[in-house]
Amino acid sequence: MTERPVTEPLNAAEDAAARALRDAVEKGEPCPPVRGTLPAGDVESAYRVQRHNLELGVRAGRRIVGRKIGLTSEAVQRQLGVDQPDFGALFADTWFHDGGSVPAGLFLQPKVEAEVALVLCDDVTVEQPTVADIALAVQYVVPAIEVVDSRVDQWDIDIVDTVADNASAGGFVLGGPYHALAGVDLGAVAVSIRLGDEEVSAGTGRACLGHPLNAATWLAARMAALGDPLRRGDIVLTGALGPMRSAEPGDAFVADFGSFGSVSISFATRG
Repeated sequence: MTERPVTEPLNAAEDAAARALRDAVEKGEPCPPVRGTLPAGDVESAYRVQRHNLELGVRAGRRIVGRKIGLTSEAVQRQLGVDQPDFGALFADTWFHDGGSVPAGLFLQPKVEAEVALVLCDDVTVEQPTVADIALAVQYVVPAIEVVDSRVDQWDIDIVDTVADNASAGGFVLGGPYHALAGVDLGAVAVSIRLGDEEVSAGTGRACLGHPLNAATWLAARMAALGDPLRRGDIVLTGALGPMRSAEPGDAFVADFGSFGSVSISFATRG
């Protein structure tokens, strides 16, 4: 992947918000909402905070391997009281293998959601991409679980909080099998997340802005406009197909996508 662009300097309010979110990770304690620090409703200011903290992560040796789209499902929007999608970055050190275990205490307030992931074989640099542009750039599609996490106490967030907080990104798991896009109707893909014998979330690809490729097209346009387009090799998590579910130590989740495949993750117990 190419080097990501350097962000512009932050103003005092943005710097305070960025520091609060970093401190939450370092101390292992969620922070108050940052929307009280940033200008009310200023999503672009929140993205500057996000990009600043991402850049610090890259400077510290972390590797960005893709992007996540958040808040694409009406169910999740209702859960969090927001009305538009957002996006964040995925780091290589937050990838977990299928069937793996999340170490105890790694995340502050984790939740899980089932998604369709894309793996790109080409850059998407056009500023007004179409779904066809995205389809041509997709090498594989694969079932995934995103572990979302908020550094904001009690998930008390609005759009400014979650954007500043890297779209509430935590970790991710790619399942199997990998599919070529041709012949797969991603809008019709259905998933059931189970915790033991209990179904705790369900949905379809149509919950993701009508179709996962619609969400990816929205993301590609945003990234190209920022001068940081989606690149060959990027992993793109296209958004939740159903409601999030909180994850507790000892929980083991399986997301069953039927013929599309499956993916699972567990959470280690404390101590």
